[in-house]
Amino acid sequence: MLKVKPYKNSDLGKKEQVAKMFDTISEDYDGLNRVISFGIDVKWRKKVVKMVEAAKPDSILDIATGTGDLAINLSQTSASKIVGLDISAGMLEVGKIKIKKKALQNKIDMVLGDSENLPFEDNSFDAITVAFGVRNFETLENGLKEILRVLKPGGTFVILETSVPTKTPFKQGYNIYTKHIMPMIGKIFSKDRSAYKYLSESASVFPYGEALNNILRKIGFIDVKDFPQTLGVATIYKSSK
Repeated sequence: MLKVKPYKNSDLGKKEQVAKMFDTISEDYDGLNRVISFGIDVKWRKKVVKMVEAAKPDSILDIATGTGDLAINLSQTSASKIVGLDISAGMLEVGKIKIKKKALQNKIDMVLGDSENLPFEDNSFDAITVAFGVRNFETLENGLKEILRVLKPGGTFVILETSVPTKTPFKQGYNIYTKHIMPMIGKIFSKDRSAYKYLSESASVFPYGEALNNILRKIGFIDVKDFPQTLGVATIYKSSK
């Protein structure tokens, strides 16, 4: 089973460490995301929404919802109910403020919960999404099994996650940016200097492309496809149950 090392040496488990990390950076997270990705993450999320909308879901679960960016975007679909779940109470509080400002409280629920122990019955959702969150699962396979469990038969599962470009010179440029520049930006603007170092390191070792496709198939997902974005710095994965 795949495990990614925690972002700090601590007696806490990875889940607790990740929750604490995101609690700490929650107020800075949205702004830093725009800076670090040069705003391109907005375009990627729009593509995820388009994929989900094509399935005409009535209920959507957005796991690792953070401050609710994707959940809010998904409100543009035909879904009557959207649930955003995250392990960080701090991130959820920021998200609730954003949702209230957009008057979406009746459509989006923000739930504190663990991706590896989802508080929902089997076959509960027509579509499930995870944007930049699967690499933070303590045990990837356990989280994916839970997602398969609560996804309805025929339902759509879409992941948006960082990946590593494979072509020169983009691969070399990506490595320089994620290893040196991205942590430096986080260090300057974030309360937690080690958080963005962890995020860049976890992205560099996480399986992507066909490697993640094969893990999804092994868990039991079908119709698995991947769609590299922006020279391969991110990838969208679409599958079904």
